[in-house]
Order: sequence, then C-alpha cells, then structure tokens
Amino acid sequence: MAIMVDTGAWYAVCDISDRNHERARNFYEKVAGEVPLLTTVAILVETWALLAACLGRHAAQAFWQMLRETGTPVVALEQPDLEAAWQIMHAFPDQDFSFTDCTTFAVMERLRIDRVFTFDRHFLVYRYGPGRKSAFICEP
Repeated sequence: MAIMVDTGAWYAVCDISDRNHERARNFYEKVAGEVPLLTTVAILVETWALLAACLGRHAAQAFWQMLRETGTPVVALEQPDLEAAWQIMHAFPDQDFSFTDCTTFAVMERLRIDRVFTFDRHFLVYRYGPGRKSAFICEP
C-alpha cells in the first residue's frame, strides 16, 4: 500500500540541519523503492516554497528534480477534493489545519491511503470514515 509524503517529511529529508533529518532520511531510504510513495501538488508547492525560503532556490530545484527522477507521483487536486477539504476544515473548527493539510486528508481518503510519512501532529488528530473513528498511520 502507498504512503503519502507530507511537506515536513520532504523538508527533513532535504535539510541536514533539520532536527528530524536523520529519522526522515533513514525512513525514506528504507521504504523508497519498496513501497510506493506519492505526494500532492499542494505538498509540492508548499515544500518548494519552504525549501526556497530556508535553503535557497537551488535546494527547491533539487527537490523537484528528485521527484522527477524517482518518478514519485504528484497527485493533482480534483474539485471533489477541494469540496471535501472545505468540509474537513469546518468539521474541525478547533484545529488549525492548513489548506495543504485539508486537501491532503481529502486526497488520502479518496485514494484510500492510510499511511503518511510526516512529522505534522495534525495527521495524528484528524479522524475520518464512519463516525470519524479511523486514523492515519503516521510514519516513521
């Protein structure tokens, strides 16, 4: 089964000074090629912006090139994902889920992906499915 890769995980893989770099790099090297990894357009945009702001444009370009070279699928957001994300935002008014969080939750539900490579606590909080009783499996 595929694993969604979130912004914080991509960033930690790329930035050797990130506090999660070693864990992220080890996990990425363990699963890459063994388990299908994918990400979304929103995560790509968010990661690109974060890398460019913190490490420079070259790092952001290297990240995008790595996605291209590894053939990592970048899932486009569809109109139903945007509507589902809107509903998610309103179903959790006490949480500060970002646009990227909400759209990622929606895409994961649509694609029936329950594993996510992330360091974002929001993936631990979010619940989905009947009665909102299901939770994502957060890696590492």
